[in-house]
Amino acid sequence: MSNKISVSILGATGSVGQKFIELLIDHPWFEIASLCASEKSTGKKYSEAANWFQPTPLPDYIGDMIVQSCEPSVKGRIAFSGLDSEVAGPIEERFASAGYAVISNSKNHRMDFDVPLLIPEVNAKQLELVRQQKFGSGMIVTNPNCSTVGLVMALKPLVDNFGVEEVSVVTMQALSGAGYPGVSSLDILDNVIPFISGEEAKMETEPLKILGVPIKISAQCNRVAVVDGHTESIAVKLSKSARVEEIIEAWKTFRAEPQTLQLPTAPAHPICYFKEDNFPQPRKHRMLEHGMVVSIGRLRPCPIMDWKFTVLSHNTIRGAAGGAILNAELLVKNGFIT
Repeated sequence: MSNKISVSILGATGSVGQKFIELLIDHPWFEIASLCASEKSTGKKYSEAANWFQPTPLPDYIGDMIVQSCEPSVKGRIAFSGLDSEVAGPIEERFASAGYAVISNSKNHRMDFDVPLLIPEVNAKQLELVRQQKFGSGMIVTNPNCSTVGLVMALKPLVDNFGVEEVSVVTMQALSGAGYPGVSSLDILDNVIPFISGEEAKMETEPLKILGVPIKISAQCNRVAVVDGHTESIAVKLSKSARVEEIIEAWKTFRAEPQTLQLPTAPAHPICYFKEDNFPQPRKHRMLEHGMVVSIGRLRPCPIMDWKFTVLSHNTIRGAAGGAILNAELLVKNGFIT
């Protein structure tokens, strides 16, 4: 693009907000024009307001930007929202009503009937829902819960090729999914926490809206001592029989609109299947294609369902900021944002 699109980041000092900044620093289409946060940060330099903990050094020009309040008068056609769900709902609506394209990582509007719950490789056509919204030139588009993304990406080729009737999923979710400062070290060291508030309900309902098919889903969610990367043990009952080679081929050949359009954040191969018995692993595989790949392994017969396998996805990139940026790229390429 000869002229980059200006964007603002809502909740810029938080965990997801920081990841937005890190991924947008050198983006070929977008440039950061505004950083917005709560009143305690407003008026400060970003470097003073934020406890920067991303692996990428904070550029001086970002650190020197003055944090603004989350009011729809800031620069930027697109507003990337990493706001806490306690405040996100009305703020996002105000921005959309003022003509901003709000690309949200928050849960507040995900299940609204006219709001796309978007994974670009899975349900790009759901973007048409924004035409039913009440915001005029503005809009709200959401990405799913971070654990939902890996599950749905693995299920999509199975749904298309064989049909899926039932799913059991047990997650081992990374600490970064709890934000910063997140879970106390005294709680998580030498421990597994078998409860994440609201997570199981999201995993059991969000895939139905995304995939558009009725599937019975049972989810059990656990917090584990991994920094980044959600691992999921999944079992599925298919509508028709399939051989192991057919399932693996469906995953390995899976491509969709982001790959056809060659969107900047889209991975060339959105799903990677590993034949090794002990793969995928968070430390080794979470950053494949800049953290946007969903890794799958250990496909084998299940004595209760039909098949079982393991899925890994990077929760703060593919499951959060990276996924939201990919959503924005799809909106631009399809003419919804100009």
